[in-house]
Amino acid sequence: MRMEITYASSSSPDLTSISSSTSGYSMPTSGARPVKIIPLQHPNATSSSSLASSLASALFSRWLAKMKRMSVAQWIETFLPCCRWIRTYKWREYLQIDLMAGVTIGVMLVPQAMSYAKLAGLHPIYGLYCGFVPVFVYALFGSSRQLATGPVALVSLLVSNVLSGIVDSSDELYTELAILLALMVGILECIMGILRLGWLIRFISHSVISGFTTASAIVIALSQAKYFLGYDVVRSSKIVPLVKSIISGVDKFSWPPFVMGFSILAVLLVMKHLGKSRKPLRFLRAAGPLTAVILGTTFVKIFHPSSISLVGEIPQGLPSFSVPKGFGYAKSLIPTAMLITGVAILESVGIAKALAAKNGYELDSSQELFGLGLANILGSFFSAYPATGSFSRSAVNNESGAKTGLSGIVTGILMGCALLFLTPLFEYIPQCSLAAIVISAVMGLVGVSLAFVIHESANPHIAVLGRLPGTTVYRNIQQYPEAYTYNGIVMVRIDAPIYFANISYIKDRLREYELDVDKSTRRGPEVERIYFVILELSPVTYIDSSAVQALKDLHQEYKSRDIQIAISNPNRDVLLTLSKAGAVELIGKEWYFVRVHDAVQVCLQHVQSMNQAPASTHTDPLPEDKLSFFQRLLKQRADDLSVSELESGDRRLLISKDRDSQLEPLLFRKS
Repeated sequence: MRMEITYASSSSPDLTSISSSTSGYSMPTSGARPVKIIPLQHPNATSSSSLASSLASALFSRWLAKMKRMSVAQWIETFLPCCRWIRTYKWREYLQIDLMAGVTIGVMLVPQAMSYAKLAGLHPIYGLYCGFVPVFVYALFGSSRQLATGPVALVSLLVSNVLSGIVDSSDELYTELAILLALMVGILECIMGILRLGWLIRFISHSVISGFTTASAIVIALSQAKYFLGYDVVRSSKIVPLVKSIISGVDKFSWPPFVMGFSILAVLLVMKHLGKSRKPLRFLRAAGPLTAVILGTTFVKIFHPSSISLVGEIPQGLPSFSVPKGFGYAKSLIPTAMLITGVAILESVGIAKALAAKNGYELDSSQELFGLGLANILGSFFSAYPATGSFSRSAVNNESGAKTGLSGIVTGILMGCALLFLTPLFEYIPQCSLAAIVISAVMGLVGVSLAFVIHESANPHIAVLGRLPGTTVYRNIQQYPEAYTYNGIVMVRIDAPIYFANISYIKDRLREYELDVDKSTRRGPEVERIYFVILELSPVTYIDSSAVQALKDLHQEYKSRDIQIAISNPNRDVLLTLSKAGAVELIGKEWYFVRVHDAVQVCLQHVQSMNQAPASTHTDPLPEDKLSFFQRLLKQRADDLSVSELESGDRRLLISKDRDSQLEPLLFRKS
C-alpha cells in the first residue's frame, strides 16, 4: 500500500496544527505542497515466510536452468576441473614455473607435515601420508590452481583435542579415529559442495572466528612447549591447565632443547620476515622449515646430545590401501567433523577465491568444497588424517609463480619420493626443530579471520531493481514485489565496494540475471532478450584496478552480443578511477547517468526503436542492414542529436513528449 504525505513548502507562512491521517502519518492542513512519500515496508511473519519460500523456489529454478544450459564439455570440467587448465596449458611458458613452485612447496611440506602430525598426537609418518594422496586428488579435482593442500596446524589441533578425550594417543584406535575423521570431513565437504551450502558459514561472526583462532594459536604454542622445556606437559585444549602444567614441571627444565629450540625458532622467524619484506629473498620463506630440519639434524649427528628427543624410526614406503575403521565412534566425531569443515570453508575457500581473482580466473566455492571433500575421502583410504588448504604454503605457491594444478602434482611426487627414499634420514630430526616449525606457523594463524573477511566481501549483496508504481524510485524487487521491470533492460544494484576478490562473483550474478528473466512483472515494448544492463553504483565506495579491468572485459563481452552497459550514480572517487582507466570513454560518456530513472528512460527509447527497426531496415537493404545494433543506435542518435548537445546534457529529444524526463547529466563536455 502506497501513501502520500504532504509537507508545507518553505514559502508558506502558516505552519498550523498537524492532523493525523488514518495511517498514522501527519499532514499539514494549509499552505501545503503535496509530496509523495513511499513508506518503508516492514516485514511481518506472513510476508517473511512467503518471501523465504519464493527465494528457495527461485534458487532451485536458477540452479535447474543452469544445469540444463551446460554442455558436455562443461559437465566434464565440473567434475574434473583440471581439464580447464590442461586444455589451455602453455607448456613453454608454464612448465618450468610450475615445476619450481611444486618443488618449493614439497620442500616446505615435508618437515611441516611431520610437525603437524605430532601436534595432532599422531606419528610423523601420518603427516607425510596426509601430504601425499590428498595433494594428488586435489590437483585433479580442486578448482584453485594455487591452493596448497595438506595438513595444517588448526585442523591438527582440533583432531588432537577431540581424540584425546576419547582414547590415549598411544593407542592404535587413536590413529584409526583420526583417519575416520578424514572420511567424515570429506563426506560433509562433498555434501555441502553439491548442495551449495558454503554460505552457511556467514552466520558465524567475525569476532567469534577471530577469538577462536587466536586462542587456538596460543594453545598450539603452549602444547609444543614441552619439546623446548625437556619435560612432558599435560595434553589439553584449555590454556589454564597447560600453563599450570608448564609451571609445575619447571624443576625438570633442560637447557639443551631450550637453547636449540629457540635458536631454530629465531632462524625461522628471521627467514620468514626477510622472505616477506624483500622480494629477492622470498625463497627464504619457503626454505625455512627445511633449514630448521637440516640445522637440527646436523647438530644431533655431530654432538649426539642425550637430552634432546628425536623423531625416531619412520616407516619407509608408500601408504597401502585400507578401509577406515572405528565407525562405532562416528557419532561422537560429528561435531568435530563439522567444525573442521567450517575451517575448510574459511581457510581454503577464502584464500582460494582471493588467489583466483588475483590470477585472473573464476572459482566456484561449492566446486572447491567438493574437490577438498574428495581429497579427504580418498586420502582416508590411504591412512591420511583431515587435510585442507594452507595459508602459508598457498601464499608461497603463488609467490613462486604457480600457474596451474601441475605444481600440486609435482609436490605430490616429491612427497612420494620422500616416503620411498628419505625416511631413514628423518629418524634423527630433533623434536624441538619440529616444534619450532609449528610455533612459527601459528604466529600467523589469526590470518583465518582474514579469510572470513575475504569470504564475506567476495560474495557481496546484489539486488535486481524494479520501479515502484507511480514513482521514479527503484528498489529491490525481492523486498518490493509490486515493483515492475522493463523488457530488454536489467537494473542491478551492487551493495559493496568492488575489488579483485568479488568481481568474478559479480560477473556471475550479472550473467544469471541476464538469462533468468521473469516476464510476469515486465513492462514496455516486447523484445526477445536483454539489450541493456544498468548498474546502480551509489553504494559502491571503492573500485580497484582489477575490477575496472574486469568491467571493461564485461563491456567487450556484452558488446559482442549487442548488450550495452549503463552506469548510474557512481560517486566521485569511483567515477575518477573509471575515467583514469579509460572505462568512461570505452563504455561511452552518454551511458553514465545521475539516476537509475534517467538511464531507464534512455534505454526504453532505444528498446522502442528496436521494434521499429525491422521495417526501416527492410526498405533500405544497403550497407546499413549489416550494421550491428549499436552501430544503428549511434547512427540514429547522430541524426537526432549533435555530439555537443549530448555531452552538454541536453537529452530532451531522447524522451517522448508525454514523459517527464528530469534528466540530470553526469558528464559534461570539457571546456
